[in-house]
Amino acid sequence: MKNTLFPYGNAICYSGYRTGQRPGVAYPSYQEVLEDLMILRGRWQYLRLYDCTPHADVVLQVIRQEGLPFKVMLGAYIEAEVNNPQCPWGGMHDETVLRKNRKRNETEIKRLIKLAYDYKDIVMAVSVGNEATVDWNDHMVPVDRVVQFTREVKAAVKQPVTFCENYVPWMDKLASLAEVVDFVSIHSYPEWEQKSIAQALDYTKENYYSVANRYPDKPVIITEAGWTTASNGRGIPPTLANEENQKRYIDELMTWSAQTGIVTFIFEAFDEEWKGSADPQEPEKHWGLYTAGRKPKLAVR
Repeated sequence: MKNTLFPYGNAICYSGYRTGQRPGVAYPSYQEVLEDLMILRGRWQYLRLYDCTPHADVVLQVIRQEGLPFKVMLGAYIEAEVNNPQCPWGGMHDETVLRKNRKRNETEIKRLIKLAYDYKDIVMAVSVGNEATVDWNDHMVPVDRVVQFTREVKAAVKQPVTFCENYVPWMDKLASLAEVVDFVSIHSYPEWEQKSIAQALDYTKENYYSVANRYPDKPVIITEAGWTTASNGRGIPPTLANEENQKRYIDELMTWSAQTGIVTFIFEAFDEEWKGSADPQEPEKHWGLYTAGRKPKLAVR
């Protein structure tokens, strides 16, 4: 089904954490966010934010006060409410932690509603979570709980509501959620699946159409697709991870996206050094189209 909820535009995931900053510890300042958004201005119309922390608040303030031409998909970040023994890096939590997370998630959903209301001129869509139902995640939330959050948010905001997840759970596990969201949001990462650069776009198209054909009456967009430029071999062969491959994949993806009118959020704007392991070649740190020092990589040079 064609997306008629918001017009087509170039879209990118934005998280502005710089060296020494990370969620819950230190957040980018107003001036740092402004610097970032001035870099992104002109090329991108839509930004995706992942949570309702002070970082999101500052981004929305900057857009409004500086009169910047961005619309935002605002997300809630929901933490683990149940254990996930299938997660290879730590999906098991103490029951005290899970109990706190359930309360924290309810607070986060309320913040999502408040920010969506306070910035209804800027927030064009909202997401009730990110990758919280896929088999390998470390912050598992039961599907019926995500459905509950979706209903709560839909009753309270005017914007269309979604949930952002890897394409696989949408094929079966999230069928009940697909009935409730206004549109389906999928993630596709050919590099994690060890596809060659020549196979990459076709693989993303295959991911997209498998979900779109599963829900013909529901708009489907891509809320993450990207290519890391460094790897220590953890999950991604180092030979795949370079700026030349990133440029080719992003170019091909954006051309296809524009031709089809499928809104596709590129992951991501800037490298984030706080992510993943301490290894400087950790792939999680290098998905940006710009380095952590705000230098453009080949894809946007």
